[in-house]
Amino acid sequence: MPAKCAAPRATAHLSQEYRTPAWEQRKLSELVEIERGGSPRPIERYITDDPCGLNWVKIGDAPELGRYITQTTEKIKPEGLAKTRQVYPGDLVLSNSMSFGRPYIMAIKGCIHDGWLLIRDAQKHFDPIFLCHMLGAPQMLNQYRMFAAGSTVNNLNKELVGKAIVSLPSKDEQREIGIVLDRLDSLITLHQRKYDGCANPLFLERRISCRKPSHQNRCSATTTPSG
Repeated sequence: MPAKCAAPRATAHLSQEYRTPAWEQRKLSELVEIERGGSPRPIERYITDDPCGLNWVKIGDAPELGRYITQTTEKIKPEGLAKTRQVYPGDLVLSNSMSFGRPYIMAIKGCIHDGWLLIRDAQKHFDPIFLCHMLGAPQMLNQYRMFAAGSTVNNLNKELVGKAIVSLPSKDEQREIGIVLDRLDSLITLHQRKYDGCANPLFLERRISCRKPSHQNRCSATTTPSG
């Protein structure tokens, strides 16, 4: 009889030992630095072709697919640095447009104008890939919209973004989540590229028609004759 009673206690001990720690809930502003970019004006006076100029990060430099900013099309003179904000590899930047709001990871050093927000994890609370995915999640965008509701705020600002409540898993969990989400993104990108290839004018006459008979669903590809 004592042996039978010991098993449940051992099972309970094991479940506690391997239990995943609860995710802490915190305001984003308590975990990272959030600052708005700045622009030396008039900007035309600071744009330079000098290779030694500072990378000038514009919205158009962000890749359509992927999450890293690796190059810029323009540079500014070093004397403009006092009127802008410098970013470094590993920093995240977030467009302050409420309709955009997509985060990117800096892979180069540069300067950001006031259309960007800098997100700097100086205390290393986050895995950068996890943080990037989290900042662009629908739940975060919904929080931004909720905080901005009823106000004249049309764009994101540091106060609004800083109020967002975020989950803080362990670093190991963050890395695992980041790996899974990256794999999912890669799969989506692969299919998107295949789709874009089928959008070539040579294939525009191809039509996909889905017929739904009463007994089953059936999809068939048909080609419209040319001429």
